[in-house]
Amino acid sequence: MRHASVEACLVPSGHRESRSPALVSLVMVSLPQLLREVRDCALCANHLPLGARPILQFHPAARVLIAGQAPGRKTHASGVPFDDASGDRLRDWLGISRDTFYDPKCVAILPMGFCYPGTGRSGDLPPRPECAPAWREKLLDRLNNLKLTLVIGDYAQEYHLPDAKGTVTSRVQAWKKYWPLVVPLPHPSPRNNIWLRRNPWFESELLPALRERLSDVLA
Repeated sequence: MRHASVEACLVPSGHRESRSPALVSLVMVSLPQLLREVRDCALCANHLPLGARPILQFHPAARVLIAGQAPGRKTHASGVPFDDASGDRLRDWLGISRDTFYDPKCVAILPMGFCYPGTGRSGDLPPRPECAPAWREKLLDRLNNLKLTLVIGDYAQEYHLPDAKGTVTSRVQAWKKYWPLVVPLPHPSPRNNIWLRRNPWFESELLPALRERLSDVLA
């Protein structure tokens, strides 16, 4: 995948070139108003077991974007993104403190679905499909200072790396292909302990490089 710019890595190809006048007018909405609309969103409330509670972290000055899947039950309860065991592991992977992680001027956190989708037989359900088309590009267009995008899990990778076919494992194995603007990651959930044991290169090769890159970006 070619990286002509950071913005080109953030959304499927063709979206920016074919932007309609209606979308241009939406981009002109003030950021506080846009964030109020996002946080008041109830597009898929009828499908959510605990109701709508959009959870994100956003500031236009953010240098790092974390694109995840959807909040879990604990995150829904607290209203704080990655406020659970997955977040603890992710911060350990990145080698950054909670203060830095939760500084919106450093890190933006935009999951593919902003609300907890509920639990299925093998874990949390997929992000609701209404969310990304409604809000994602409008928010990504405001991130003008991005240096690095971390793309976590299958749903986020399909959106941010639309030309990258295969599995999460194959995408993460090919991390050097997207370096240094984008880094695909597995989900940091404890459910992925077996994956980590089967792929020791992730912790021995990718994570040291990622921590060094983050240190440079956030310096």
